[in-house]
Amino acid sequence: MDEEAVVKFVETYLKKKGFKQAELAFHEEIQQQQQQQNNSNNAINIHSDPDLSTLLHSLSQPEDSPARYQEEYSKLRTWAYSSLDLYKHELLRVLYPVFVHCYMDIVAKGHIQDARNFFNSFREDHEMMHSRDLQKLEGVLSPSHLEEMEFAHTLRQSKVNIKICQYSDELMMQYLRKSKSTIILGIVNEHINFQVSPGQPISISDDPDAVTLIGSSQDAANQINKKEIHWGLLEDSLEERLEKTGGFLSDSEKTEGETKEGDMDENKKRSMDGGKQGASIKKSKKDKAASSTAKAVRLEANTVPAAPRVKPELPLPVMPAEVEQSILEDLRNRVQLSSTTLPSVSFYTFINTHNGLNCSTISHDGSLVAGGFSDSSLKVWDMAKLGQQAGNSILQGENDTAPSEHVLGPNSGKRSYTLFQGHSGPVHSATFSPLGDFILSSSADTTVRLWSTELNANLVCYKGHNYPVWDVQFSPVGHYFASASHDRTARIWSMDRIQPLRIMAGHLSDVDCVQWHANCNYIATGSSDKTVRLWDVQSGECVRIFIGHRSMILSLAMSPDGRYMASGDEDGTIMMWDLSSGRCISPMMGHHSCVWSLAFSCESSLLASGSADCTVKLWDVTTSTKPAKTEENKSGNAHRLRLLKTLPTKSTPVSTLRFSRRNLLFAAGALSRSQ
Repeated sequence: MDEEAVVKFVETYLKKKGFKQAELAFHEEIQQQQQQQNNSNNAINIHSDPDLSTLLHSLSQPEDSPARYQEEYSKLRTWAYSSLDLYKHELLRVLYPVFVHCYMDIVAKGHIQDARNFFNSFREDHEMMHSRDLQKLEGVLSPSHLEEMEFAHTLRQSKVNIKICQYSDELMMQYLRKSKSTIILGIVNEHINFQVSPGQPISISDDPDAVTLIGSSQDAANQINKKEIHWGLLEDSLEERLEKTGGFLSDSEKTEGETKEGDMDENKKRSMDGGKQGASIKKSKKDKAASSTAKAVRLEANTVPAAPRVKPELPLPVMPAEVEQSILEDLRNRVQLSSTTLPSVSFYTFINTHNGLNCSTISHDGSLVAGGFSDSSLKVWDMAKLGQQAGNSILQGENDTAPSEHVLGPNSGKRSYTLFQGHSGPVHSATFSPLGDFILSSSADTTVRLWSTELNANLVCYKGHNYPVWDVQFSPVGHYFASASHDRTARIWSMDRIQPLRIMAGHLSDVDCVQWHANCNYIATGSSDKTVRLWDVQSGECVRIFIGHRSMILSLAMSPDGRYMASGDEDGTIMMWDLSSGRCISPMMGHHSCVWSLAFSCESSLLASGSADCTVKLWDVTTSTKPAKTEENKSGNAHRLRLLKTLPTKSTPVSTLRFSRRNLLFAAGALSRSQ
């Protein structure tokens, strides 16, 4: 029996029994079935149309599904890498912040496994430039981590500044609209701030801070940087007293004095022997040329306005009269350095350290050299004693556990150093007091220890940090010192108290290095969060945030005139900062590895940088801090620090630099056989 016969049979039965309502309902149902059959006959087979199938599949997915994130990011990545070379490097800058926020969005929605798959699929693209951030991001494994982990929480609350040319910006927006990448468009709108500039794309080498994933929001940093700071030098300092009395002997005056003596001698010789007249004239011309060069240097230095004088916010220690006289003598005999007068360099090389040397430091006059080792020991070499001992003219840092040999006696020739033992972990930093009578050391055992170089003994153990202490630095006047730790704080101490005077908290990661301002009223801290902060010693407040580095900060230096600060990072980039405005004056590109040490010359005219690439570089500070010309601004090369000279070592990464009071440059490092 076919379907039509069954329908007729049912209709006849319903009429015969008088079921009118049932008959009407049956007719309506039959009509609906026939209409559905007609629609199905006219339907399109989606399996025969792949584009329609993909569209329907995408529409069937939730808008915020992990698959949509993966698909849209993958398409954006492919599009960016296939762009024209002229614009590619700018478009690729967008990938990293989009990658970070896609990952955190997937985690926030609770799709942990999908987030891990997304992270592992694309992490290689960003491993070279952002390896440390990726390590932190990898630990975000639940929605609660996004709130609890300060790093992730700050990223979600802050915007990323990306410098891009106008045409690249138009290309990006056009792609996102045409591809209907609504998720990526939302991330760009919420978390990325494009700083659009007219003209051609900016090259990578000319723009070290093209992408800044800032730790705190830019608005908050700008508000902090508006605070007033007094960057001048201390009142009644030794330099000021010497300037008032005219005690400084410039190079020109020294040269002129020597020239006069030489001329008198030459005149006597001329009367006795006329054959030497030509040589004397040549020498006289040479001396006059040197004198004119020195005068030009002095005139150039005098064009820089003198630093204002400020009062100390900390009670300063009294300097003994004999020490004051010694320092004044050094200042009188200081060599004036410039771009044409480069310093002499004395380099101390540690050998046989067996990769155990963690840090080194040199006293102000270069008479003492210290090294901190992984076996928790601190060793100090006296250069005067070292020179007297035959066969021990090279700094040896081999491991030595004999306790009976920790003090070098007058008749003992076994060891060329004084061994200080007391730490229970690797020594990460050491610093001499300005007078050289004390040395501080910081260690992974969370303590800072004060040692006497005269008594060869440990005097105090300072406890306060909760994690390893990466750096410690004496203040320029002694007595006070600052420490930096893995606990994300810096602390200020005085030698006579075992508790810290101030605790500076605000960095989002390790505080890796610390440096005092010349007037002792401020300290600067460099961190793994890629920022440098300036702190007021009296109030403990952060008064400047310097943003621009793309990797962790490893070294800091303050100019002796108090105006500028230099910072070096893990990538080999050095940045010069104006303390009053908080702006970067000049980025310095030249090193190929970590910048471990920075030092300004005494008149702030030169900057020396020491790196793991086994070189010392000398930079001209005076040209970079002059007002830029209009032509330089147009060409994009304004405020570019000039590299004066590169001094390579044979195979020794440079870990320490220091200018003496007479402007002799000391450097130190451990010989590396792997170079």
